[in-house]
Amino acid sequence: MIVSSLSPIALIGGGDMDQGDLAAALAHAECVVAADGGADKALAAGIMPEVVIGDFDSLSARARREIPQERLHRIDEQDSTDFDKALRHIEAPLILGVGFLGARLDHQLAACNTLVRHAEARVILTSRDSIVLLAPPSIVLDLTPGTVVSLFPLGAVEGVSDGLEWPIAGLSFYPDGVIGTSNRALGPVEMSFTAPKMLLILPAECLNRVIEALGRTASHW
Repeated sequence: MIVSSLSPIALIGGGDMDQGDLAAALAHAECVVAADGGADKALAAGIMPEVVIGDFDSLSARARREIPQERLHRIDEQDSTDFDKALRHIEAPLILGVGFLGARLDHQLAACNTLVRHAEARVILTSRDSIVLLAPPSIVLDLTPGTVVSLFPLGAVEGVSDGLEWPIAGLSFYPDGVIGTSNRALGPVEMSFTAPKMLLILPAECLNRVIEALGRTASHW
């Protein structure tokens, strides 16, 4: 591992983000790691990343000059994204990813794919409007009635729920079949899933409640 931490880590990517996104992550994480060009985003926000991981194809000359060389960890392979490279080399109880849900749809899809491929990691991707995470085997969320709860499978998966307007028990989810967009919470929601294939998408204002829920959840994939 390049980074090993007993506390949450903020991981900054090179995609779109604003100060609110970053501030929300930094409220829960003291250590800042950058994925390649995310280092430039960190510097622009006045933050010196403790570690930079990536193939450095999008790292600026300025960042190479200003960031101490011992903090730069170059991984020369093009078969994975910088987000993937970072997750492979970070060990932490929670990773808050900022700048991975930007304007480019292909980057967003790649980030979601990486969440599923690294089911052993606890990662929450944040943006101005939404948060995305791989649903753990079970989770209990203290949500207010009317909160939009979207479920999107990236593989075959089933589940059960309590507290959703449209329960999911008995449904077989597939990326090219049944999905669970725009369900709604009736109040606190409890869900369990059969495989690490379901993305859970919630409004950005639910970040603190999701972090609290994950802290109460002992099981992970």
